[in-house]
Amino acid sequence: MKYAARTLAFVARFVVLGLAVAFIVGLFWPGIGSMLRARLSFPHPGAASTAKVALPAPASYAEAVAKAAPSVVNIYANKLVTEQPRELYSDPVLQRIFSVPTGPARTRRQQNLGSGVIVNEDGYVLTNNHVIANADDIQVLLYDGRVAKATIVGSDEETDLAVLRVDAGNLPAIPMSEEGVKPRVGDVVLAIGNPFGIGQTVTMGIVSAIGRQLNLSSLENFIQTDAAINFGNSGGALVNANGELVGINTSLIGQAVGAEGIGFAIPVSSAREVLDQIVQTGHVVRGWIGADYGAISISADSGLPSAARGVVVNEVSPGGPAARAGIQPRDVLLKLGNEDILDASDLRRHEAALKPGTEITVSGLRNGAPFSEKITPAQRPSTPMQPLQKLR
Repeated sequence: MKYAARTLAFVARFVVLGLAVAFIVGLFWPGIGSMLRARLSFPHPGAASTAKVALPAPASYAEAVAKAAPSVVNIYANKLVTEQPRELYSDPVLQRIFSVPTGPARTRRQQNLGSGVIVNEDGYVLTNNHVIANADDIQVLLYDGRVAKATIVGSDEETDLAVLRVDAGNLPAIPMSEEGVKPRVGDVVLAIGNPFGIGQTVTMGIVSAIGRQLNLSSLENFIQTDAAINFGNSGGALVNANGELVGINTSLIGQAVGAEGIGFAIPVSSAREVLDQIVQTGHVVRGWIGADYGAISISADSGLPSAARGVVVNEVSPGGPAARAGIQPRDVLLKLGNEDILDASDLRRHEAALKPGTEITVSGLRNGAPFSEKITPAQRPSTPMQPLQKLR
């Protein structure tokens, strides 16, 4: 019994001594515990609860720029414009009535400035259609100072995208963000282009919104950003903090209407689809069901739940696919094939992806009763994107 008591007293003295030493060390060297844990690879006590905390932003985006910038080119699209000299009057009425030619027609060269992105080593370059539209000669200034002639492979007015082919070697293709990985609101993005023709410039901002609709065309799905973009940035790259392409800069709301920091880019997913079709066939083919539709107006007697999705048919094109399938105005469309219809913009994207001539089932409600029809989409008529304010 006495032996056990002496042993317990011995242990107690060393425990008290150890606690006293730990207290003194912690008082004078408060960070010693963290340092020892890090050196011995012991987890921090709160590591499990803080594992999902976002990493701090890098102090520099130079590596992302170094990865993406060599793939961004300056585009100089030239066309010849013929003008007829006329006698000028200060009065606009006289100008219209008495304006007569004063000499032979003169031809001058007009140049559009823009940017482009090398998307593969074979020399394909993505840019905006409005940059190269009606151009007679297109010159591309590469990152390494070389100047190369470009030819138009194809263009798509509806998305304002065009694909060029550059005849040059050793072309660096830009890395693209992974398919299906979408930018998030708040992500840092960098705009790279040739504003006002002063040379390649990089600006930084964040993704302000995604899926933005501006009623410029029926296939809008813009990324909105506050990264500074200006005239000449059209067709340039919008990249993420890893230097991967997430969009093609295309339009802005300018200071003329009091706006600042509101620019728009075409998502890389849309650009990739256009690129693939143009490279394969020289043009873009989209499906068309031949109906105009809009948002559903929910009413007490509509037969739809309060959170209903879908579209209501406003008008059916005579002789079009929808008319031949028996679709009627005021029909509510809820599904296209096996896909639920979320809203009008969602249906437009699904409709455009349909292969003309391939039958598909559309289902919904007619006068509150379920219906289903088979429809064979045709090729979509071209509807060019209307200008907002382009970035030449």
